[in-house]
Amino acid sequence: MKVGLVLEGGGMRALFTAGVLDALLDVKELDVDGIVGVSAGALFGANYVSRQKERAIRYNKKYARDKRYMGLHSWITTGNAVNKEFAFYEIPFKLDVFDQEKFKQSKIDFYVVMTNVENGQAEYVLIKDVFEQMEYLRATSALPFASKIIEINGKKYLDGGISDSIPIDYCRNLGYDKIIVVLTRPENIHKEDKLNFLYKLVYRKYPNLVERLINMGKDYEVVLKKIKDLENENKIFVIRPPEVLKIGRLEKNEEKIQNVYDIGLNTGKKEIDNLLEYLNK
Repeated sequence: MKVGLVLEGGGMRALFTAGVLDALLDVKELDVDGIVGVSAGALFGANYVSRQKERAIRYNKKYARDKRYMGLHSWITTGNAVNKEFAFYEIPFKLDVFDQEKFKQSKIDFYVVMTNVENGQAEYVLIKDVFEQMEYLRATSALPFASKIIEINGKKYLDGGISDSIPIDYCRNLGYDKIIVVLTRPENIHKEDKLNFLYKLVYRKYPNLVERLINMGKDYEVVLKKIKDLENENKIFVIRPPEVLKIGRLEKNEEKIQNVYDIGLNTGKKEIDNLLEYLNK
């Protein structure tokens, strides 16, 4: 039996995911074979593969108010709200070192989703070496407006959530028998988008991207319905927040950061018995 894990993004809401994953790291009976992560879900999901419990909450709390990490200062000075050099190179390489060797030794296949700016389509990349493929991790989490378009091998990318916010279809097509989906919004909460005119203005050179951005809300509703149907049929197992997560996409308040992580950790622990029952059916 092959087990897949799908991780939604959502900026700092994904600290809920980080908490859930830390709870799952303690489950000896859980043997995950593959992960498909989007945006911040991918960034925090990498720590599951390297088995670095509490790393995500640790560095996010420590550097939340550091202007080198993320925020308006970084956006004004570099064009990226999340600072490229500090967040993606200084922290994982030097300050809170990512366990690259343990990641490479893991049997878990780790995929990230990116949006091709030119055609508006999702692209999926298997990450085998985090340090060598760090730009793909930047690309999956490059939020519209808040990030520059990221170019890799001549292709232009933005956040994977634009084109495939919850990659359940891709994960199923990979052949996983059991799939765990971690969402960052509670049930019956829907996306609202009032930025259509800005999309058209800022990304006017990329009409396919604009169309995808404008349709994000509708696409999200479609995938949520599919997930609910699959959940009702017991084909997937869904872990979602019990309430709306009170946190900003680029939150700097340490208390809010800790609270969202704790909600994820506690939710994950509460779901373990139900999860094992699903996996053993």
